[in-house]
Amino acid sequence: MLINITFRQIFILLLATCYFPQFSFADENLQTRVYYTLNSTNRPAHDWERDFDRRPIEIMDFLGISEGMTVIELMAGKGYYTELLSAAVGNSGKVYAHNELMAMRMRYGAYEKALKARLTNDRLANVQLLIREIDDLELEGIADAATLILNLHDLYIYGGEEKALEALTSILTALKPGGILGIVDHVGSPEQDNTYLHRIDPVIIDELLFRAGFVVTGRSNILYNPEDDHSLHVFDPAIKGQTDRLIIRAIKPNYR
Repeated sequence: MLINITFRQIFILLLATCYFPQFSFADENLQTRVYYTLNSTNRPAHDWERDFDRRPIEIMDFLGISEGMTVIELMAGKGYYTELLSAAVGNSGKVYAHNELMAMRMRYGAYEKALKARLTNDRLANVQLLIREIDDLELEGIADAATLILNLHDLYIYGGEEKALEALTSILTALKPGGILGIVDHVGSPEQDNTYLHRIDPVIIDELLFRAGFVVTGRSNILYNPEDDHSLHVFDPAIKGQTDRLIIRAIKPNYR
């Protein structure tokens, strides 16, 4: 056990050394708050193995996540980002970990068990579960930011344009004026079958955001991978965890 912990600490230290010194953080304490969570031995073991490919601190900084914010993590799954967002917003902030009811029941309740395990004994005291349909969140103007990570393509694939638009409109309503929506997703090419590949054309995302009432204020290449030609399924062993991913920051206009 001691060996595993030591390796883990070394891995996270190397990760921070490789990626963070050259990076300027808008919230100068963000890196410190999230670093300790990344390096916590109480964190689920499968989480930290994903940190290198996800680069979460840089993404949260790009999106403008900071201390004291209220953030909705949409379609949170097992809660990888729930844990990190909890640290990012600090004790004065709040995170809603959202899943749809069907997702909570999938795979014999795997998502439900994983999320509830994270919250056992008030472990993440600033996190609240939110089990509702994404296109009917029943929240209005309560959030400073929301994240939709690697899931917009699913909404579009399985529910079509209508479902995706309804979801984005519901998110818009839940945000405060000026609130931020951060989207991360697998880049798809219009020449490929993105439905099969579980990808999405960035042009489609732009159109959906515009029609829902969002204004795009930034894009990042943090997860750009030139080796991904967008022709492989995202779970293909040759590319899994290494897909070329877009990152978009959009806001709810102050007049909405």
